[in-house]
Amino acid sequence: MGLLESLENAFIVLPATKEVSLISPSFWMGALMIGGVSLAVTTAVARFGGRGAFPFVGAGFLGLAAVSLAASRLFQLDILFVPMALASVIAVFAIQLNRLRNEDLAFTEKLIRASSRMGSLQTNEAEHRLLSGLQLVQTVLAPIESVVFRRDSMGHLVSTARLRSAPGSNGLETERNSAWRGGVSLCERAMAGGEILVEKVGEKIDNREPGTTIANIALPLRHEDRTVGALLLRVTRDFDKDDRALLMAVGGQMARNLQREEVYARTRKPSPLAFFSVRSALRKLQSLYVLNGAMLEQSVGVSALSEVTDCLALAYLDGRIAHVNKPLLALAGVSEADVSRISFFELLDHFRGGVFDEPAIAVRRVLQTGEAYERELPLGDCNQTYGLRISLVAPKPADESTSQPLCLALVIKNLTVLKEHEQLKSDMISLMSHELRTPLTSINGFAELLTTDESLSEQTREFVTIIANEAQRMSRMINTFLTVAQLERKDRQEVLKIPLRLDEVVKETIASMQPVARKRRIRLVEQPTQRLPPVAADKSMITQAIKNLVGNAIKYSPERTTVTVSTLLEADAVRLCVEDRGYGIPAESKDRVWEKFYRVVREGEDKDEESTGLGLSFVREVIEQHGGAVDVESEVGRGSKFSFTLPRL
Repeated sequence: MGLLESLENAFIVLPATKEVSLISPSFWMGALMIGGVSLAVTTAVARFGGRGAFPFVGAGFLGLAAVSLAASRLFQLDILFVPMALASVIAVFAIQLNRLRNEDLAFTEKLIRASSRMGSLQTNEAEHRLLSGLQLVQTVLAPIESVVFRRDSMGHLVSTARLRSAPGSNGLETERNSAWRGGVSLCERAMAGGEILVEKVGEKIDNREPGTTIANIALPLRHEDRTVGALLLRVTRDFDKDDRALLMAVGGQMARNLQREEVYARTRKPSPLAFFSVRSALRKLQSLYVLNGAMLEQSVGVSALSEVTDCLALAYLDGRIAHVNKPLLALAGVSEADVSRISFFELLDHFRGGVFDEPAIAVRRVLQTGEAYERELPLGDCNQTYGLRISLVAPKPADESTSQPLCLALVIKNLTVLKEHEQLKSDMISLMSHELRTPLTSINGFAELLTTDESLSEQTREFVTIIANEAQRMSRMINTFLTVAQLERKDRQEVLKIPLRLDEVVKETIASMQPVARKRRIRLVEQPTQRLPPVAADKSMITQAIKNLVGNAIKYSPERTTVTVSTLLEADAVRLCVEDRGYGIPAESKDRVWEKFYRVVREGEDKDEESTGLGLSFVREVIEQHGGAVDVESEVGRGSKFSFTLPRL
């Protein structure tokens, strides 16, 4: 009270000419004035923050000080400036403390939630990870027993995971066992000193050579300079210093697993008074350790990129380079020191040339569409070909933290050997085209001549007919195989795409296939449809694909059934369907009918020797090269429905 009185006198000036008494407000009026000023000050601080409200509050108090001096001088009136100022300071301190507490609670909750989501484990999963680490140690060091200790709530070491080399081995049976107590004591000393301790026990081991003794190895489990437990190993050989690095690495992983388990066990909503709790502060620090450990483990993916032989680079979406592996640095001729000073576009400039003349346009296309950009580039002076791919890296679907792409990825592969193999394959196809077709043509021609010779016996004529039929079948197989192989080369320059009306192609195909259908007593019909928009396609290839589908439907349909060919318009494509009432395709074969040389075997029957297994493969290659897709619906005993779509113009 004396302090307040002396402070009050500093802001009160009474007239010196006469004795006057100072007039003070009543209790309720004073309380209203003090409360009103304090409320105004706290409102300003809550609205603008302490720094933002300081000019207004400071100017207000200067004004009140002037009013206090004037009121006391002229009217002998005390406006309670000092109590108002003191109450306002206390209120500002309280509101700032409350804001700080709220922010700390929000930070604590998000930190604990993030650590729980990224790194914490359930109890059974944590034990599984610890046992997995013990099994690794068991495989490498072959201890007779391994025990992981951690501290309980009372600070005592308790066993949390344990592994023995054999169930009947002489292990640490109970906590009352002197060997157990010695091992725990050794772990305590190792944790206190922060180093590996080795102690020879001198016990004989059952079922071992005479004189064999054991030694205890205590390893403190540490992560980020924090010891969370200890690993006790009982071994039958001397400790090798070369094993220290292995034990430290495994110990660091076990320490992170123990921290995850602790965070999971204590995950709950923070208390409103957690800001004032030392235990809560330690809990936040522990969650931060877990987050750092989880981030360290998740960095294994980026670290593994250094071991990949392909050229790889990752870049943030602002153009900064996040990671470049050594093969890409060597190919681009860039040193590791230069990577931090150049952008992603400057790195791409090292591969500029040919069809990749504008890297910025390629990156823009990737960012706009989300689709990868792929090109083949001739690089270097040694006639080597590389495949360049730029793509967006998106988060996993399970990650709800963000739906935005994470970074850009650049992958460059050396395709020289692959191109050589493709050229070898092309040369082999050309050889087959010349060396196989020529003798087959001769065999087929002479066989047909022999079939017209009236002097041949009936049996000889039958043999010659078989030779002719088989030669023709082999010619068809080779032609189809060569066509499929040529399509697989993706030589799009050989595909002449023109505006084509699919319904008109269907009419022509049905007209040409009617004699084959009548011969097998199959009714081949076209389902009427409205006039369709054109598609961009190679007429000869599309016609052959339709013939393959219709031919298969006729071939595998019973007599006196119907094969229906229909076309219809979908949203952005034209679909063609070929439906039969044949034997159908088993469910396990639906996904394989488009494979080369695959032929469906019906129950109780052998494979159709006349089928090459290339017809449907040819259809798929043609349709996919035109930007379409194939489909099949089938039910055994009720028929099949093959269809494909082509993009409309």
